[in-house]
Amino acid sequence: MTVESTAAARKPRRASKRTSAAKKPQSSEPQLVQLLTPEGERVEHPDYSIDLSAEELRALYRDMVLTRRFDAEATALQRQGELGLWASLLGQEAAQIGSGRALRDDDYVFPTYREHGVAWCRGVDPTNLLGMFRGVNHGGWDPTTNNFHLYTIVIGSQTLHATGYAMGVAKDGADSAVIAYFGDGASSQGDVAESFTFSAVYNAPVVFFCQNNQWAISEPTERQTRVPLYQRAQGYGFPGVRVDGNDVLACLAVTRSALERARRGEGPTLVEAFTYRMGAHTTSDDPTKYRADDERAAWEAKDPILRLRTYLEKSGHADDAFFTELETESEALGKRVREVVRAMPDPEPMSLFEHGYADGNSLVDEERAQFAAYQASFADSAEEGK
Repeated sequence: MTVESTAAARKPRRASKRTSAAKKPQSSEPQLVQLLTPEGERVEHPDYSIDLSAEELRALYRDMVLTRRFDAEATALQRQGELGLWASLLGQEAAQIGSGRALRDDDYVFPTYREHGVAWCRGVDPTNLLGMFRGVNHGGWDPTTNNFHLYTIVIGSQTLHATGYAMGVAKDGADSAVIAYFGDGASSQGDVAESFTFSAVYNAPVVFFCQNNQWAISEPTERQTRVPLYQRAQGYGFPGVRVDGNDVLACLAVTRSALERARRGEGPTLVEAFTYRMGAHTTSDDPTKYRADDERAAWEAKDPILRLRTYLEKSGHADDAFFTELETESEALGKRVREVVRAMPDPEPMSLFEHGYADGNSLVDEERAQFAAYQASFADSAEEGK
């Protein structure tokens, strides 16, 4: 064989190697469950169906409208200096109301810090959500009253709490289910991966509900994963499904199905609600620094509240009187939120040291004494100045 023929024989192998190296991981096209189009048209899905009365549809619309109004009021209060911070859910109302209304009273919820719509569905007074953001308490509600855990600030840790709780539910022989909420950014956390592993191995009755709002603060989803998030479940041995997160009907149907599967003892499910964060990550964030205006405009056309209103009007399930009455109720909610927040009493300074240890702690006792002396120094200074 000549040198030329040897080189020619090698060329295809080198080209093949370059082509292989340039290839990206292949993934199947995401299958999006949708029952209500952005234009407000009702469609069917072979695996998920739902039949709701006109009253039930109006109730879902009311939930979303009032949740959005509460959220807008909280954002305004933060801008006015009444809250230290606020995490808006603007654009994610359908994902939260749809999944929240799929729950039974005996199911247990582990939220992040943005599940204001789910809290509404669980009967938590919305004003109770604001104490932590105002800095006057650590939560504001009893989790056992509504089976709705306190907000979790640490990213992704609540999925482990949910998994452990679900394992306990299974050992107790109960037929209730557990749901854990988290975002696309949290899906990159090790806690979430560990939760998937434990829930799969122990067949825990838990639903992992990921609201993929496209942005983990300023980091887009494509910089977090090479495959659609719902497909990650396959590697852990349980099903995953992607649902239109701006379609309240689809979110309700898919979550209800996943919860029923968990109650039957068939283990966990990952639900990826494909939605969009219309506002800032929190009020300390400026999304104009990393997002294009046309991107938001495209998602505004998919607004979850607008599409359900369009369907209600087209189908004759709601009239002008209903929308007018709801607007009045919305205004009343906003007024009540403002009044309650501004009337929240400041906590006693020494309460900072309470509820940390059941049996006391020597270091905390020392810190308490130092802080008490510090507080007393202001009173001494005021007395001397008279």
